Amino acid sequence: MRTVSGAEAAGVALPVARVAVDVPLPHLDRPFDYRVPPELDDAAQPGTRVSVRFAGKERSGFVLERVATTDHHGALVPIRRVVSNLPVLTPEIAALCRAVADRYAGTLMDVVRLAVPPRHATTEKAVLEAAAPDRTGMTAAHIPGTAWDDYVGGPAYVRRLAAGESPRAVWSPLPRHEADAPDRLAAIAEAAAATLTSGRGVLVVAPAARDVEELTEALKAALPGEPVVALQADHGPSRRYRAFLQVLTGRARVVVGTRAAAFAPVRRLGLIVCWDDGDDVLAEPRSPYPHAREVLTLRAAQEQAGVLLASWARSVESALLVASGWAHSVAASRATVRERAPRVEAPGDVDLAREGPAAGARIPRPAWELVRKALEHGPVLVQVPRAGYLPVVACQRCREPARCRECHGPLQLAGRGGVPTCRWCGRPDRTWACPTCRGTELRARRVGSARTAEELGRAFPKVPVVLSGARADHGVVREVDDRPRVVVATPGAEPVARGGYQGALLLDAAAVSGRQELDAEPEALRRWMAAAALVRPASAGGRVMLLGDPAPVPAQALVRWDPAGFAERELAQRQELRLPPASRMAAVRGTSRAVAGLLRHLELPDGGEVLGPVPWSQDEVQALVRSDLAQGARLTRALAVAAAVRSAHKEPDPVRIQVDPPEL
Repeated sequence: MRTVSGAEAAGVALPVARVAVDVPLPHLDRPFDYRVPPELDDAAQPGTRVSVRFAGKERSGFVLERVATTDHHGALVPIRRVVSNLPVLTPEIAALCRAVADRYAGTLMDVVRLAVPPRHATTEKAVLEAAAPDRTGMTAAHIPGTAWDDYVGGPAYVRRLAAGESPRAVWSPLPRHEADAPDRLAAIAEAAAATLTSGRGVLVVAPAARDVEELTEALKAALPGEPVVALQADHGPSRRYRAFLQVLTGRARVVVGTRAAAFAPVRRLGLIVCWDDGDDVLAEPRSPYPHAREVLTLRAAQEQAGVLLASWARSVESALLVASGWAHSVAASRATVRERAPRVEAPGDVDLAREGPAAGARIPRPAWELVRKALEHGPVLVQVPRAGYLPVVACQRCREPARCRECHGPLQLAGRGGVPTCRWCGRPDRTWACPTCRGTELRARRVGSARTAEELGRAFPKVPVVLSGARADHGVVREVDDRPRVVVATPGAEPVARGGYQGALLLDAAAVSGRQELDAEPEALRRWMAAAALVRPASAGGRVMLLGDPAPVPAQALVRWDPAGFAERELAQRQELRLPPASRMAAVRGTSRAVAGLLRHLELPDGGEVLGPVPWSQDEVQALVRSDLAQGARLTRALAVAAAVRSAHKEPDPVRIQVDPPEL
């Protein structure tokens, strides 16, 4: 370590800038020292974007800190230019990015790219030149403490936020559909107002754009005069960067956004809210694949902020936080649950036996009766797991799944009398013939939302049928009125009914709960409860029927409306089997030579083990690396070191490392 002085320092007090250079190689995941020229002394501050010379090329980077010493023995290369003198990477977010990179065995710059949106020069100039709003005397609106009264520990949680404390809660809200009654949006707004009263900021993260819009509207209505910023990647470069700058400069203390908003630079962060934390949309599909819930919990510990993880169905990861004592459960009493939840039925084979041969129908007679009676009083929701008409078809004669002759993808029918079309490559096959028995007729293996809507329209010809889904002709419908109608929707696209639905059918339950995936049952319960929460309470005649041979454990959890109990049972099973989140696990995927090379460099922590490799695809294999939670940080560090060694040795073929893989 030497002190930079004399001609090299050129009168600059802190002449060394430690820069995170944007290079993709894991073995270069560290700051590099550069000399700060006198003309850039004022501009090259920590957090600013700079351009530097690295390995003979000009690359972008961020100044992490300014110091007087360096461990580089030669002359330091100077910073070429400062792209913008606005510090966009705050010290808190830089530390968070480092923690997330370490948690997921990634590199710092991979995470920084997720945290800091690309610069939009025109927008930056306009925002900085605009006068900042006068916040003198601005206080949060007072919201009466009613929304949390039905939950044990709820009022105390809000009081602690208002007092400047940082409580952590996992909350199981209940549906409420009466006019002007408090609901989950009012409860979140009340917690936000309490936090603002203590002089701190609020960050709310939700999985989908419609959730962000709903939460933003509720917070704006509940917090008049308080700027509420929506931060979403699909808003476009200019709008997204403008929202980011409003938060960065302190012009907005309340932020609502999708997963990338977990890194929003909220000043004096006091409350972090994550809605529906079990939704896999919150998992980033780009390296190092962090989940927003984990980012937010890391951030809460780092910045000493309060936490509210809320969802209709409790995730197993949230149950672990409660079991470990990191967070406390906030839920209603059983009496309140019975009062607020709809009546849920999951008829089994014994219940349907009296129907005779019709018991095996996709929609049996009791379900038709439920729809008919419910339509006398209001709308009915029908949830279908798959979009389309007949998304999966098979040979009528031998039941062999129908596949494309070009790419071997599954065939589907887009409508009555339609031509079989590949779901992967889109090629039509007008002369399809089964390669096994040479049959030419097709049968449905899965029925989609469009076909279901067609069947219901024929059964109730005088009732309007609404189709909602990302692939439907009219897209996602946000809201319907309280008049009788049938709404057919895919999971996540269910419209809100004014006053709540009178009834609901949850079809093809085995298509979700019977999948060969670790999270199949928790995901099934999450989807079912999200739909059932839109139905009126049992006291108002609200009924839900779960059909299609559901897995018994999540089905009973839905009938009892007991998401916490289900999550605790699931967690106990995973602890016994050493499965995530009760253990730390990573998937290593690539060619057999590349995976073998990384495992050769991997130094496992005590108790760590390697499962596999096993074939994953035509050209790839996958190995699972596992350790106890106590050794989780050492495992991810070992994976990062192994990746860095491969990178330094320039070993061929890439390897994908994914901690907490969604598929096992």
